Amino acid sequence: MGVYASQGDPAWSISALWRDRPAPRTQPGPKRALSLAEIVRVATEIADRDGLAGLSMRAVGERLGRTAMSLYTYVPGKNELVDVMYDGAHAELPVAYDLADGWRTAITAWAGDLLEFHLRHPWTVEVSFARPVLGPHEQVVLENLAGLLRATGLPADRVRPLVTALFHLVRGSAQTITEARKAAEITGTPDEQWWSARSARLLEEVPDFARRFPESVWLSTREATGDAQPYSLEATAREAFAGGLDLLLNGLSAAIGADHPSDSGACSPG
Repeated sequence: MGVYASQGDPAWSISALWRDRPAPRTQPGPKRALSLAEIVRVATEIADRDGLAGLSMRAVGERLGRTAMSLYTYVPGKNELVDVMYDGAHAELPVAYDLADGWRTAITAWAGDLLEFHLRHPWTVEVSFARPVLGPHEQVVLENLAGLLRATGLPADRVRPLVTALFHLVRGSAQTITEARKAAEITGTPDEQWWSARSARLLEEVPDFARRFPESVWLSTREATGDAQPYSLEATAREAFAGGLDLLLNGLSAAIGADHPSDSGACSPG
């Protein structure tokens, strides 16, 4: 179950997201005043390392040499802090994409950038897609994709489902890669070793597995490349991301051709 954003005071969160908040008038004790930006920076570092489960006002306060109570002068609570952290992290992403090489190249770059963003900040995929933060930097990500899709010439109602599909492809791939990294780290067992031990035992217990589940076996077959590599769930997830993206964009290209048969070539570079 993900963490739901926008659970705190909506007035405070929206204001903090869309305009600079003034420093508090009352400074906590003789120490220098903090800033919301400083608190967000430290909170993000904690979440990058420990996930949202390891994030608390106390943990942030300890890193800053303050009590948790002193932070409430700057931010009402953890819920509001997650909102500004989540949107602030998205500021790392590009603010625009060049269409010079065509919409396909640009969308591929957009998706790749967003995937790597989530991998740098794995906790961001813990924030449920069901309740957006509604901040400016998160909005820029959507704005970029909408602009790239609009360049295809298709109407909004035709590309809207693709927007959802692309976001889910990116987030799902990032979550799988993150879980693969954690699995190896926490268990101490590499993917290849884990799968080899269990698949060997499975075949001993179910020798007719291939006969009973022929389509599953077919689905798992891979073309011989002559350069066998140890199995890696992360590598497989990255391949699935690239392959899924390619199929989605092929479908988009076909939709453009169906809607604009006379100029489909001009609308589908890259």
